[in-house]
Amino acid sequence: MAQPYFNPRLFQFLRQLRRNNRRAWFLKHKTEYEEFARQPSLRFIADLRLRLREISPWLVADPKPVGGSLFRIYRDVRFSKDKSPYKTHIGMHFRHAGSSELVHGPGVYLHLEPGQCFLAGGVWQPDPRSLARIRDAIAWKAEEWRKAKRGLELGGDMLSRAPRGYPADHPLVEDLKRKDLVASVDLSEDQVCGPRFMTDFLRAARKMVPLLKFLSEAEKLRF
Repeated sequence: MAQPYFNPRLFQFLRQLRRNNRRAWFLKHKTEYEEFARQPSLRFIADLRLRLREISPWLVADPKPVGGSLFRIYRDVRFSKDKSPYKTHIGMHFRHAGSSELVHGPGVYLHLEPGQCFLAGGVWQPDPRSLARIRDAIAWKAEEWRKAKRGLELGGDMLSRAPRGYPADHPLVEDLKRKDLVASVDLSEDQVCGPRFMTDFLRAARKMVPLLKFLSEAEKLRF
């Protein structure tokens, strides 16, 4: 049986970090971050590199410690009222190799947080040109779009009214109003810490394939 990547102490550490989100505390407990969060995440990403091809050869799992699929634990507080220095979750992003957008192009995202673990797939906050292409594809290929999102619940930010150029009574107006086109599959902490986590991850990612294929092709990308 495969060895688990993650230990329940990952979530214990993140809960403690949530209560003690200070530099002095983090530095004192940095070895726990390395042992239970960062190093297991990098091992998971490294093992995922070949397995991710089962989903698409265009999705990238990059195990580089800096600048790869694993997001930094440090928050960018420059433009935030919340000056807490650390994120209280672990995030990994598996981007589309053909997209110039590292975060905002089509891809898969893994979020590990106490009580809120999930895998998400789609496009988050695309640039205006990409979003326009996606909206056109939804409007012109309505049946393909319905099939692509079947069985998924889309989330994210939306406009309050139909975007310019589309009638308010368009049958897909709720989707045309979307600024994010993302779906997610919830994961339990037991799954994340279990020996079948790679299998569970890939099973969840396969559910995203029709959505990711539609969105990628709308942006003139192969999938």
